[in-house]
Amino acid sequence: MSMRSITLGHYIPGRSLLHRLDPRLKLINLLILIVSLFLIKSFYGLISFALFLLVIFFGSRLPGRYFLRGLRPILYIILFTLILHIFFTKGGEVYFRYGVLTVEEAGVFLGLFMTLRLLLLVITTLLITLTTSPVAFADGIEYLLSPLRRVGVPGHEIAMMMTIALRFIPTLMEESDKIRKAQMARGADFESGSILRRARNMVPLLVPLFISAFRRADDLAVAMEARCYRGGDKRTKMRELKTSSLDYIGILTALGICLSILITGV
Repeated sequence: MSMRSITLGHYIPGRSLLHRLDPRLKLINLLILIVSLFLIKSFYGLISFALFLLVIFFGSRLPGRYFLRGLRPILYIILFTLILHIFFTKGGEVYFRYGVLTVEEAGVFLGLFMTLRLLLLVITTLLITLTTSPVAFADGIEYLLSPLRRVGVPGHEIAMMMTIALRFIPTLMEESDKIRKAQMARGADFESGSILRRARNMVPLLVPLFISAFRRADDLAVAMEARCYRGGDKRTKMRELKTSSLDYIGILTALGICLSILITGV
């Protein structure tokens, strides 16, 4: 799997309705959708949720290839989840039997249900991250965490760390791809052999990548210190977050649709 297939941290500029929503309310919408997704107990509810996401996807005008790239890294997790439930969840009619292994009705149902739920969870998250810039994302998190400042939660510092992490994920992925190609040109083999051998062969890739990451972190810290960066209450912003009637319509729409899905699909 190429490192370029990882879309976490990418932002695709656009002028769609989803792009223009306030990042604070987008994060609230994301929380509402995730909670609703985990409360759904039937396939009918998941299919209704998927249709709702399909409408949002076409409205966002995002290229479909970014979602395919975002789903590719979790294919092994999805496959493992499906196999685990199919072979170890018992109940109902027996579809297949081989020795002590059986495939039963409850296992097939739960495996497909959990797989679909996991796919919808990733797609929902991608819809938010691909349409929200890292800076706006951090501003939204900082604002939502600001009430917890009274109990000692450093909302600004948490938002800053998340911004830096999201910002440098694509950079590190691109650099790891370059290091991998350079090591392969020198004769390194990352694909053949047993799992343990392939893990040992990853050392020439991971060591320079970690060194580069620490160097970038040190350069960033020096640059922030040189510019006298100080976060906190007195920090001003070039663009202040402002909510509009469109944002409230969006969150009410998400609430209404999720409630209707829960009522009909739980």
